Amino acid sequence: MARKPDARLDPDAPRGSLGNLRWILTLLRRYPAKLAAASVSLILASAATLAIPSGFRLVIDKGFAAGSAHDIGRWFEYLLLIVLVMALASAARFYFFSILGERVVADIRVAVQRHLLRQPPAFFEENRPSEIAARMTADAAVIELIVGSTISVALRNMVTGLGGMIYLFTIAPKLTAYLLIGIPVVVLPILTMGRRLRRLSRDSQDGVASVGSMTAEILGAMRIVQAFGQEEREADRFGAQVARTLGIARKRIRMRALITAVAFFLIFGSIVAVMWQGALDVAAGRMTGGSIAAFVITGGLVAGAFGSLSESWGDLLRGAGAAGRLGELLATEPALATPASARAIPSNEGGVRIRFDHVRFRYPTRPDRLALEDFTLDVQPGETLALVGPSGAGKSTVLQLLLRFYDLESGTISLNGVPLTEAALSDLRGLMALVPQETIIFAASARDNLRYGRWDATDDEIWQAARAANAEEFLRELPQGLDTYLGENGARLSGGQRQRIAIARAMLRNAPVLLLDEATSALDSRSEHLVQQAIERLMQGRTTIVIAHRLSTVRSADRIVVMDQGRIAELGSHDALMQQGGLYARLASVQLTDSPAPDAAPAA
Repeated sequence: MARKPDARLDPDAPRGSLGNLRWILTLLRRYPAKLAAASVSLILASAATLAIPSGFRLVIDKGFAAGSAHDIGRWFEYLLLIVLVMALASAARFYFFSILGERVVADIRVAVQRHLLRQPPAFFEENRPSEIAARMTADAAVIELIVGSTISVALRNMVTGLGGMIYLFTIAPKLTAYLLIGIPVVVLPILTMGRRLRRLSRDSQDGVASVGSMTAEILGAMRIVQAFGQEEREADRFGAQVARTLGIARKRIRMRALITAVAFFLIFGSIVAVMWQGALDVAAGRMTGGSIAAFVITGGLVAGAFGSLSESWGDLLRGAGAAGRLGELLATEPALATPASARAIPSNEGGVRIRFDHVRFRYPTRPDRLALEDFTLDVQPGETLALVGPSGAGKSTVLQLLLRFYDLESGTISLNGVPLTEAALSDLRGLMALVPQETIIFAASARDNLRYGRWDATDDEIWQAARAANAEEFLRELPQGLDTYLGENGARLSGGQRQRIAIARAMLRNAPVLLLDEATSALDSRSEHLVQQAIERLMQGRTTIVIAHRLSTVRSADRIVVMDQGRIAELGSHDALMQQGGLYARLASVQLTDSPAPDAAPAA
């Protein structure tokens, strides 16, 4: 099972800083056996690679010098053995680093998803889910490439380069010293251009995420796009975003190509100059032919190793940007959390008592407008309370605050005398079952969608809930029954069928508090009748708060709260409110009698 990373990024490190990769290295250390195997195979592969020039040196100086076919064959056999070790060690290095890459990316995805599930709705109002999804796919893929390939190649090149330099010193100290003098000339230009490449890599990743986000947005709204004939406009808008991203990618590729050209010219140019001097030493008899051959081959390996580091540097910068973007998600602490010493919510005979005491609230994304102001309400155990009023009056806000999706600006909300802020989130939400206006159906089987209310429910319990929710008939007609895949967001179901699944889900939860958010809106009369029957069964014996779009669904409520502009405008039973002749009466005169009222407020 994937383990959750507890490491965090350096908060002071820029998003594209290589310091962000320390987080990835921390995750790698969670798998010491695989890391050790990868490290050993990497060292063996590099050592075998560096042993090849030594083998050629022996072939030339001892095999050719002896002039015997037997001696030449013996040293070539030694050289073939080195090649075999190099091949096996390189395969093992690739295998173990690739496995580590897959494992680390799996851990990151699980950790980010688990962390996101703890975030309140306000977080997703400011961070688009489609962009987050792009981070978890594109950025995670970059990290997989970094761990599975780039780090491996970079370490191999570093070991090969440093080991090769040491071997060069043993062959020709003077020539090697010339090489070292040229290192600053090679490194400084690469580092200077690398800063520019880092910025371009970060911008490129942002552009890729925007493309992914726009793709999800357009495809998710395909019916609206086609209904309004906006296909060409959306195609042009998407093409423009792709073009912007491509433009940034071109700049990044040009910069990386320039760095590669400069690095290879400086490195191999230095090697050629040193080889020139080596050739003069051989001509003067200060070096053997085998030594200069070994020096040339090793010098080529060293030059190739350090030259490839310039390419790895660009990939590492890109990976650091990806790690920074994912790390930003993990570093965001949930705005709402369970208190350290949470109070238990006591049970209450007859149900749960809910009290709103002088509640004042405004949404974080709309700080200039009060959603609720001085809202005070006492809901008795087992009572059915209806919320009605014009659109934007604050009805849905009441339910969202009761579920503690947001914290209050002032005032308190309590369940059986315990303020929500003093109770564990799992405890207070465990007391509630929600039937939303827009039912969420997961891309899974009918069984999994139904038992989302209680995951350990048996099939018998699921069918019992489906029967009570008037959903049994259409569920039994599905091709594979409860095992039928319902499609993304229940594409294979009608609106009424989706709503009845939501009611069955709430029945399975069997919570003492029931929250109904316009559960019969946008349904045809037959579907509304079936759903309403199911709701009436569900409400029995529970404290219920129902938001009504159609006033005909709340006439039997114990009390009706009429809301307007975040305040309670009227409160009472249907008959009492009709006698008052206020806002409720005007709404009812339109919806229940179909007779026009000149000063009627808009429907809820």
